[in-house]
Amino acid sequence: MPTFLAIVVLAVVFFAGAKYGETRQNPIEKVRDVVNKEADITQGVSVDFAPFWQVWNVLNERYVGNATTSPQEKVWGAVEGLAAALGDPYTVFLPPEESAAFESEIQGSFEGVGMEIDSREGVIVVVSPLKGTPAEAAGLQPGDKIIKINDTVTTNMKVDKAVKQIRGKAGSIVRLTILRNGKRAPFEVSVTRGVITIPTIDTELKPVSGKKGENATTTVEDTLREKGVFVIKLYNFSSAAPELFRQALRDFVVSRADKLIIDLRGNPGGFLEVAVDVASFFLPAGEVVAVEDHGDKGGSRTYRSRGYNVFNDKLRMIILVNAGSASASEILAGALREHGKATLVGVKTFGKGSVQELVKITPETSLKVTIARWLTPKGHSISAEGLTPDVVVERSQEDIEKGRDPQMERAVELLTK
Repeated sequence: MPTFLAIVVLAVVFFAGAKYGETRQNPIEKVRDVVNKEADITQGVSVDFAPFWQVWNVLNERYVGNATTSPQEKVWGAVEGLAAALGDPYTVFLPPEESAAFESEIQGSFEGVGMEIDSREGVIVVVSPLKGTPAEAAGLQPGDKIIKINDTVTTNMKVDKAVKQIRGKAGSIVRLTILRNGKRAPFEVSVTRGVITIPTIDTELKPVSGKKGENATTTVEDTLREKGVFVIKLYNFSSAAPELFRQALRDFVVSRADKLIIDLRGNPGGFLEVAVDVASFFLPAGEVVAVEDHGDKGGSRTYRSRGYNVFNDKLRMIILVNAGSASASEILAGALREHGKATLVGVKTFGKGSVQELVKITPETSLKVTIARWLTPKGHSISAEGLTPDVVVERSQEDIEKGRDPQMERAVELLTK
């Protein structure tokens, strides 16, 4: 792509200029010559690199601090600033260490606390703790605001920097100061880091064995089993998800249940193609699942159902969502609702509706760049508004502490009435 070529060329220009700066051979004029020779990379826009090289030289000649930053690390810092100048929290340059950590994460295993975070209006926010992770065990919840990491205040901190500070070796501890809706004052949570393996899917519909005693309490799970409600809990849209979801649907058919709940609460997303694949089990071929809007950069691209469409119109389905449902979760939920296949129950989704592409800049570094925005089949901007459920049901802190799930209970009630 021409844009990415420009970024690569700019990175080379920065490095070449650094060499000129080190040898003090009139760097500003030499860099201006290089830029003029590569004028096409600026797409007709005049760019003055003189301030950059002036700062470079002043730092080299006059800075007396204890910094041990190498010339190459200065280049990485400059490129990070270039990406940050766009003001988009999802467009981030990843230097070698961060790039390696990101690649390990998307492969499904890393060391840390096990949660998805984001930035909202200069505040680091928990999108979702992952199942079975230290973050979940510590009681972190979607929507929690992280105002301090250890002793560092996070105001206006970039997401990648917050991730770097929260992650660490398994067995070490990170202290997070949390501000939570419904709580008057911030509180501190100590989380012991671990090796995180990202879960993908769970199903729920077990046969009832034996009779309950007179004093037994009927649980949500009992109600699910007795009333023929099958639940698929999808934790993410990883590369393994399509086959696992297919197997879960086979179990649903074998169970002879005719009511389905897809639980996307706390699902931070994943691959677009996986969301399209999952939607295709419920939609005829050719139906729109999502629109990738590139704006003035290149129009739009429409993603359509592959037409597996294995269920008839008698299937009754509810999708559970909350503030931790983001990205691919919102694409799937929005598509199935707008095509009349599912009712959404829960609370408003996160609103992560932008498309990122990971571009290799050097063998050790990467650029994660926003290239488009997601729209639902009817043109609803996920980024701008998120998804508001058809049936809004809150789940309070007290509900969580006492193991109550009013959102699941309401979904079962709607399917079985």
